[in-house]
Formats: sequence, C-alpha cells, structure tokens
Amino acid sequence: MHKIFSLVILLLSLSCKVRAQHNETIITSNELESIVSYLASDDLKGRDTGTNGIYKAAVFIEDYFEKQNIKPYFKTYRDHFKADSLDAFNIVGFIEGHDHKLKNEIIILGAHYDHIGKGRLKENDSIANGANDNASGTSAVMNMAKYFSTKKSNKRSLMFALFSAEERGLLGSDHLAKRLKKESTDIYTVVNFEMLGLPIEGFDFMGYITGYETSNMVKFINNNVGDSKFLGLYELSKVYELFKRSDNYPFYLEYNIPSQTISTSHNYEHYHQVGDEADIMDYVHMANFINKLIPAIETMANTPTKVIKLNE
Repeated sequence: MHKIFSLVILLLSLSCKVRAQHNETIITSNELESIVSYLASDDLKGRDTGTNGIYKAAVFIEDYFEKQNIKPYFKTYRDHFKADSLDAFNIVGFIEGHDHKLKNEIIILGAHYDHIGKGRLKENDSIANGANDNASGTSAVMNMAKYFSTKKSNKRSLMFALFSAEERGLLGSDHLAKRLKKESTDIYTVVNFEMLGLPIEGFDFMGYITGYETSNMVKFINNNVGDSKFLGLYELSKVYELFKRSDNYPFYLEYNIPSQTISTSHNYEHYHQVGDEADIMDYVHMANFINKLIPAIETMANTPTKVIKLNE
C-alpha cells in the first residue's frame, strides 16, 4: 500500500510539473497587454520612422528577444535600410529548426512595429499611439517567438521579423524581402499580423486572411486549429486591396510564395487616429486567438514537405 501511495504521489507530482511547463508556454492576456501598453504609450510618441520613439520600441523588442534566448538572424537584431533620408531598421530574430534538412526552409512570422507618430488633434491629444495598428500584431509575434523558444518544437527554422517604415510604403519589408532573395534564402511562407486587438463583429469567423484565394493557407490553418470558421473570407479586404497594403506583399512579389496577413479588425474607427489606445484593446480575445492559431503554425513548421502552396 505504501508503494502504491508513493507511486500515486509521484505521478501527481509529474503531472503538475508537466502542466506547469505547458502553462509557461501559453500566451496570456497579461503578457500581451504589457507589451502593447509600452509600445502604445505616450512616451514613444507614436513610433514614427526615424524618431526616438521607434528607437525605444526597437530596444524594447531587442531586449525581449535576448531575454527569451532568441538569436538575431543577422550579426545583430537590426536590419538597416534607408527610408528616404531617414535611418531605419527592422528587428529580426531567429530560431533554427532542429531537423538537419528542414531547418534550411524558413517560415517568417512578421508584423510592423512602426506607426504614424502624430494624428489629428483631439481633446488636446495629438499622439497616434497605434495600439491596434500595430502594437497588437507586434506583441503577437513577440509572444509566439517566446513560445517557440521555450517549446523548441520546430523542425523548420522560424524568423520573427518586426518591420519598420510600413506606414511609409512597406519599405522595411520590401528591403528585407530583397535582401533575403539576394542571399538565396529559402523562404517557405510568410504569415504577417495586423490589427489583432479587437474581435471582428458581425461575421461567423474569428479572423480573416488577406489574399484569401491566392493559396491554400486558410484551409491549412483551419484544419490544424480544428475550426472551419477560424479564418474566413472578408470581402472588403478585396475591395480595399488589403493583400497589397501590408508587409506580406513584398515577399509575395520577390518570392512568388504564399505570403499573407491575418487580422481581426473590421472598419476600425480609430485607424490612424489618436484614439487607437492600449486601454481599448481586448487582450483576452487576443490571447484566445493567438493560442488557437499556434498549433497550425507548429504543424506548418513540422510537415515533411511544403504543403502550403499558391493556387493555380
């Protein structure tokens, strides 16, 4: 009886440890809120390219990557380029895959971390903080980087790209896409994130993907999250040509690969306005959405062949 009791205690202890380890990799609403609240704070002055605010945002992301043991892809985290006359840089982290062959194929998880700086003055406020656009997407990428750094489950390599100068015409992603192409880097697919801060209302899906009909990415993701209504077709994304208006597009042009943007925002009233504040984001929604998506990203990183393909 004593041995059986001891065995039960041991199993319960191991079970608790497994649950604790698993919980450490789950993205929480508090973690997301902490990141968005800093990036969208008045101290960063709207994170316009070439400003002290975007520099502070970059240092914050670099410190986070370093703390989570996420290595820089290049010699440093910074991928420098010129935005007109301004010095700008993307922040690029990297987790090498653990399969000797598949690690040469890279999946990019991206989001832009810049915003427009100032907006139209309203109630003595002129700072366009850019909480939804796109501190929300940036926080998602940072937290997914933390997850994979902890889990170490990816056979393919993962690149975590935070782009600058998106608001000035996709300049950061255009630069990185051309640089990687010139270096003959094998990019499998790009999943970009824009404006995840609030749930989409009035539709029967949780989020949407731009360029819905360009590839089988929606079908793949929905199958691997176990929900056929996780991502859906948002007709207005075609009307507004959103596929061409975010950082997925330069990679599509350079590589001719599935490269799309995921969003949950619909007719956001504070777009490029001073009202895009951290305190109106729905962090529980964000955590639920990202946690539900992660198994699909994980499967994407581990399938024996490149199963996500452009439609003919």
